[in-house]
Amino acid sequence: FIHSFMRDTERERERGRDTGRGRSSIGNCPFSQRLFMILWLKGVIFNVTTVDLKRKPADLQNLAPGTNPPFMTFDGEVKTDVNKIEEFLEEKLAPPRYPKLGTQHPESNSAGNDVFAKFSAFIKNTKKDANEIYEKNLLKALKKLDNYLNSPLPDEIDAYSTEDITVSGRKFLDGDELTLADCNLLPKLHIIKIVAKRYRDFEFPSEMTGIWRYLNNAYARDEFTNTCPADQEIEHAYSDVAKRMM
Repeated sequence: FIHSFMRDTERERERGRDTGRGRSSIGNCPFSQRLFMILWLKGVIFNVTTVDLKRKPADLQNLAPGTNPPFMTFDGEVKTDVNKIEEFLEEKLAPPRYPKLGTQHPESNSAGNDVFAKFSAFIKNTKKDANEIYEKNLLKALKKLDNYLNSPLPDEIDAYSTEDITVSGRKFLDGDELTLADCNLLPKLHIIKIVAKRYRDFEFPSEMTGIWRYLNNAYARDEFTNTCPADQEIEHAYSDVAKRMM
């Protein structure tokens, strides 16, 4: 069983319009979405149960005291490290019954690995005079990712072709299929896109064609869109993080 973070939304009550009907939706958690995508890509049928972390059920608290989801239980053992859970799923849900999701090119695993950290510093900054430097740092990290996405991988280059391929046309980090690397990066990249626009009026530059191609291809896949929280959930999660700049 994989226990992932959800947020019970009671917007009507929050706004003073008590309808008596609480609603549930997938909360903003890129780590949970990462695992959902892996399970979906593996072809595993799974159920999602929403949990309000402010009123966690006793059985959930007893499974991993002091730990917030996502975490996994298997044969009485609790796994709380998302990387370890990913490794476990890749090992146990293996061919021939389940597809392998590992990358063919090791560089794909580290592409964009500093983007979210630069975004976090950018969105948490409250000083106007420091905004420019944080934005430049984020743009630098995004440009590095964009360069990787636009650089042809070795298997895109035909040694016997006379055509010189200078720009990659692949859909995702490691090729035309989603891999573990995408399950890790795409949820975070989507959060950056939504939050930076909402709270800092920042958008990915149009000239970063690799990133836009990457995102648009992801939005065309059910494995990503059907595991993605609503934009409002993402914005809500950052409403206290992205404070107004002074």
